[in-house]
Amino acid sequence: MSGSPPPFSRFEWMIAWRYIRARRAEGGVSTMTWISLIGITLAVFALIATLAVRSGFRSEFVGTILGANAHVSVYNIPVVDASGALDRTISDYEARASQLADVPGVIRAAPVVKGEVMANHRQESTFVQVFGMTAEDLRDIPRIVDPVTSRGDLDRYEDGIAIGNGIAAELGLMVGDRIELVSNTGPMTPMGRGLRRNFYEVVFIFSAGRYDIDRTRVYMPLEAAQSMFNREGRVDEIEVMVEAPEEIDALRPALMEALGPQGQIFTWREAYSSFLRALAVEDNVMFVILSILVLIASMNIISGLIMLVKNKGRDIGILRTMGLTQGSVLRVFFLCGASIGTIGTVCGVILGCLFAIYIDPIFSAVNYLAGGGVWDPSIRGIYNLPAELHLEDVLSAVALSLGLSWTITYFPARRAARMNPVEALRYE
Repeated sequence: MSGSPPPFSRFEWMIAWRYIRARRAEGGVSTMTWISLIGITLAVFALIATLAVRSGFRSEFVGTILGANAHVSVYNIPVVDASGALDRTISDYEARASQLADVPGVIRAAPVVKGEVMANHRQESTFVQVFGMTAEDLRDIPRIVDPVTSRGDLDRYEDGIAIGNGIAAELGLMVGDRIELVSNTGPMTPMGRGLRRNFYEVVFIFSAGRYDIDRTRVYMPLEAAQSMFNREGRVDEIEVMVEAPEEIDALRPALMEALGPQGQIFTWREAYSSFLRALAVEDNVMFVILSILVLIASMNIISGLIMLVKNKGRDIGILRTMGLTQGSVLRVFFLCGASIGTIGTVCGVILGCLFAIYIDPIFSAVNYLAGGGVWDPSIRGIYNLPAELHLEDVLSAVALSLGLSWTITYFPARRAARMNPVEALRYE
């Protein structure tokens, strides 16, 4: 040959394609090719599916937190009252709420009374957490007032209470039924503090999308809650909602300035810090584990290429004697392995994206085949398995798969390129 051919010439692609194609006499090579291809496909599919479920789970979990809970809880610094107990209640809550609402970025500041009571209906009982707030503040909680998942008339909120659908299901309650709430905030007696019993009409039943909220939460008009928990003229805290809850730390100085020295704040990140850290660690660990899975699948390419190089030793000797350079031989076998990795990656991306897009019917089918009970919301907190397909997750999976498969392909391809043509043809 008068000159070296350009890299990845047409004849190199042609030779690589001929080697990749299945032949009856080379069934072992063909089998290893299919094993490598399927392995890469399944590994990339598992990686993308896991990343999508991970993103969806975090988004759904954080969304239910931010959609039904305070982004910032505001308290007073504890003081010792006349009885010697620590008191954190806020008496000037209207003025304090107004000051917080004026902070740029704050969309809601709601005074709240909190307490735990026993809820009774007929022969059923359960412990619930009461949130006392005004009807106007309750309407600003998106997860609670969602008309798709709620029942009843919120306009009648001042005449009764709103309960989660988990409480309604456990106690057998419907809109219009009456529920008894029993608290230990009654008058003092020689035997200790007495019980306070009140009956309320259920006027609204909501679903916040989180099992623990729907199973335990009751909303009550603010004045009724103040009366039940002996908080006349006071509240326990002020719930603050902001426009950008993910950037709540940047808003902390402005909130503290509006509160003054007597106030304390507790953000949602601090409240759920242990879970968020655990979720971040789990994300990293799962990515590493699945990356190892992709690596193992890529290792099959080495086995296939080593067998291919061994079977094609005579062809390599002939091509070298005809003038094919070491670089051309390397590129031929590199194309063989890289093509398997690329095709497997593309197939895995397609399967992973389809899984993330159609996860609801897929999960429903799995749940049906398993006889139900595959997903327990009492353990996982949310009602279904979510998935969100993000471009960066797909690109990271593609980069990982192609990087590993192409890198691994280089070593057996280099071995083929360095093969001595005389040794390859000695016994032919």
